Order: sequence, then structure tokens, then C-alpha cells
Amino acid sequence: QVQLIESGGGLAQAGGSLRLSCAASGRTFSRNAMGWFRRGPGKAREFVIGINWSGDKSYAADYVEGRFTISRDNAENTVNLQMNNLKPEDTAVYYCAVARFSEVITTQEYYDYWGQGTQVTVSS
Repeated sequence: QVQLIESGGGLAQAGGSLRLSCAASGRTFSRNAMGWFRRGPGKAREFVIGINWSGDKSYAADYVEGRFTISRDNAENTVNLQMNNLKPEDTAVYYCAVARFSEVITTQEYYDYWGQGTQVTVSS
């Protein structure tokens, strides 16, 4: 059974940093792109950032570019999200997900496995 478990969420002040991790089990995803999505209060879930299968290409949404970075360790079957210079509007439940393809895609319909989410709250 495939499971994605996120960790590292919590409370941060504006301008601060948090690091989220996602550990996959049940199968390896070394040939799949992986991504992070988020759902803010009263908002639809949206793409945040993704990384390709090998880890040498990533793509971030405009609203986090320059502040968030993604990395992966295929040997450990993990993906990480480093969030810097956090803003109150980054408050959301963050989900990691595994894409159907090897390159980054922002469309969530093409992600087949999802974690349960971890809450990130940024205070002003």
C-alpha cells in the first residue's frame, strides 16, 4: 500500500522559515516527478512547486518563486520543501504528491498519490 507522510508543519512568524518533508513507502518513485500543493483557508488546492524524477529540474509557482525550494532523495524515497521568507498568505495545509510523469506538471489531476497534508500557519 502506497503511503506519503508529510512532516515538519507548524507555526512560523512572517519572514521565518519551515522545512517540510515527505516520506513515501510502499513503492519507489525514482522515475516520477513529485510536487507540493497547498489549500489555504477557503481556497481551492493549488500547485506550489515540483521537481522532476532526477532532481535536476524544478518549477515553482510565481507566488513562491525565490522563497521556496524543493529537493528529493531517491535513495530515501523522500522529497523536501524548504520555505523561507514566509508570508501570512502561505498559511495552508500542504500536501506532497507523486506525478504520473517524470517531468514536472502543475495540473493536480495528473498526480496519482497524495499525502494527508500538514498544516503550516504563518503569523504576521
